[in-house]
Amino acid sequence: MNTTPFWLATEHGPRFPRVESDLKVDVVVVGAGVTGITAAYLLKQTGHTVALVERDRCLHGDTGHTTSHLTCVTDHRFQDLIRDFGNDDAQAVWDSGRAAINQIHHHVQSEQLQCGFAWVPGYLHASLTRATTAADVAMLRQEAQSIEEHYLDADYVNEVPLFRRPGVLIANQALIHPTQYIAGLLARIPGDGCHVFEESEAKEFNDDPLQVKVNGCTIECGHVVLATHVPLMGNRGMVASTLFQSKLALYSSYAISARIPRDTCPQALFWDISDPYFYLRIDRGEDHDYAIFGGEDHKTGQASDTTARFDRLEHLLASFVPDAQVEHRWSGQVVETSDGLPFIGEIAPRQFVATGFAGNGMIFGTLGAMMAVDAIEGNRNPWADLFDVKRSIARRGAWDYVRENLDFPYYMLKDRLTASEGKSLDCLKPGEGKILRVDRRRVAAYKTASGEVTTMTSVCPHMGCIVHWNQAEATWDCPCHGSRFKATGEVVSGPAESPLAAVDVDSKPAASSV
Repeated sequence: MNTTPFWLATEHGPRFPRVESDLKVDVVVVGAGVTGITAAYLLKQTGHTVALVERDRCLHGDTGHTTSHLTCVTDHRFQDLIRDFGNDDAQAVWDSGRAAINQIHHHVQSEQLQCGFAWVPGYLHASLTRATTAADVAMLRQEAQSIEEHYLDADYVNEVPLFRRPGVLIANQALIHPTQYIAGLLARIPGDGCHVFEESEAKEFNDDPLQVKVNGCTIECGHVVLATHVPLMGNRGMVASTLFQSKLALYSSYAISARIPRDTCPQALFWDISDPYFYLRIDRGEDHDYAIFGGEDHKTGQASDTTARFDRLEHLLASFVPDAQVEHRWSGQVVETSDGLPFIGEIAPRQFVATGFAGNGMIFGTLGAMMAVDAIEGNRNPWADLFDVKRSIARRGAWDYVRENLDFPYYMLKDRLTASEGKSLDCLKPGEGKILRVDRRRVAAYKTASGEVTTMTSVCPHMGCIVHWNQAEATWDCPCHGSRFKATGEVVSGPAESPLAAVDVDSKPAASSV
């Protein structure tokens, strides 16, 4: 089975050089996903010089692992937004989503991007995995009424297409091939004093003048946009950064793509009301269509049956599309916040962040880029207060904040007291990773398919928790705050900013364990 995300299998994007010399620009943008690339593109359009720096390859982070639903529908029901934030703010959240979709559509048209943009209906519907109850029907009817009263046309339907379950029809949502779209913007950034760099990790930030250290070189700038999945520390300091990151919770989500017979399913977006929910998009192809189906979310690092989650997705997809031929399976990571809204704004003087997009990465990533440009230009943005990174936590959000961070001391203690999985590197199978006790030390060990072994510390450098091996993705995942590392220790996503340090061990079994 191909474990490359469908989008990256069909669009790799252009390549760019490393930072090799000092540079001076108006803005440094750190992170080349949807937020960073869109911000760099818009900043160039408004006359700024930009250096976009990416630790690995552009597009190959979480943006390349999205399922790319372009929708103003958030993970929280519209009536829940009204309850938690009031009518005006609930409508403002959905307005921001509509603005982002329109911005994307404008880019597609103005740059003539070939990326499969299409306006489609969206359907919120009853659960796919349990019987529909009277309470479900009442909730869906109320959701349709709330949306129609406060925002836009929405209709309750007795049976949504394909699933034959009650739901809510929401018109004028959209879908897109995300990497084709972002690659199109990316190709238009270099030139006129603007630059894109890959394999260029931002490692140090300095003030007066504002500088970013990359590959041993210095990029001086007037502003920094931190567009990484989980924001880097920047100039905030360890305490402020840790407090901010404690407001974020990282979840892993799983997706599969499958060929399906042409015109057997309506081209649309679907989300059910399960918790965690399942989501589906149908795309038209020349000879066949594609179904991209996802769900099975869990807090990163806190599930051992990652491969089984793909199996369950395939089984569920086959139950309503029997002719589906699964070709790709992959996972992505979403960042939840303490009150359900993203954090977008200035977190330190002249430093802008955007994170906490939950299941709306393409939408809030685009919005974050729009808001970053407004902040740098000195323009007042209508959503600045709503998504302010320094906003107070709502009553419901305060409860979620406590609940999410209960995991930290639990896993910190539990994993340090848990026995390791062996005492010798000989117990590793090709393609496998394990936490071993070797030379009286606990290490994270990985063996490649060809038999090469890498050993590194098992302690996450962020806050000291023990990482877990993710067999489905061949990554080390931290169960406390969601950092992920490649099998050989390099950072995949934060909040950790440094890799799992290499450890030299003796391959012979230890005489005793500690």
